[in-house]
Amino acid sequence: MDGPEWILGDNMNIRLDHIGIAVNNLDEGEKFWRLLGLIPEGDDEEVIDQGVITRFIPIAETEQKPALIELLEPTGDDTPIGKFIAKRGIGIQQICFEVEDIVVMIEHLTNSGIRMIDSKPRTGSKNCLIAFVHPKSTGGVLVELSQKLRGNNHNPSN
Repeated sequence: MDGPEWILGDNMNIRLDHIGIAVNNLDEGEKFWRLLGLIPEGDDEEVIDQGVITRFIPIAETEQKPALIELLEPTGDDTPIGKFIAKRGIGIQQICFEVEDIVVMIEHLTNSGIRMIDSKPRTGSKNCLIAFVHPKSTGGVLVELSQKLRGNNHNPSN
């Protein structure tokens, strides 16, 4: 048995349902996600008991592999994750989206006025190219873009 079946048994499956992001205004909050091609679906819903209006943005139109939880342990206090924990404590550090062509996506976002931390992709874990979008352009969320290396895809040294 692998994954949740090993821990929870055959009758219990678990998957990432959604990631909640606090915003001051739904329309302003969705602008960055639209640039990634993610379009809200359904109507906004006010949850009176929680004092919130919700808007959901699906991350895929088709069935896909389940999202992963990535645990990040710093290798030192002066690393990005070490600094993050020192400043904000443990918790959600970033949201990562897989893209087909990271160079094209960086150009698209930059041309749309989005501030990038990485103007060129760099090597990340699991044989991927990665680039980070500055949280000031995403409503305070650090967004990682990731492209799996396959065949003749762009290389960060190009």
